[in-house]
Amino acid sequence: MTFKIILEPSEDGGYTALVPALPGCISEGDTEEEALANIREAIRLYLEPLQDDPEPAAGALVKELVL
Repeated sequence: MTFKIILEPSEDGGYTALVPALPGCISEGDTEEEALANIREAIRLYLEPLQDDPEPAAGALVKELVL
């Protein structure tokens, strides 16, 4: 998966990272590299509940929607 990440300088000298496609998925770091590492972990944690979704019932149609 690919996500657009926005890195903004923080008032304390570090960086805030946010993912516009994942509302509320925000992290911080003292450096750009640390902020990116932290937002990667935040994305994994954000998406983790989606991996626990049950399998569709027999006979269910599974479709992908592209916008």
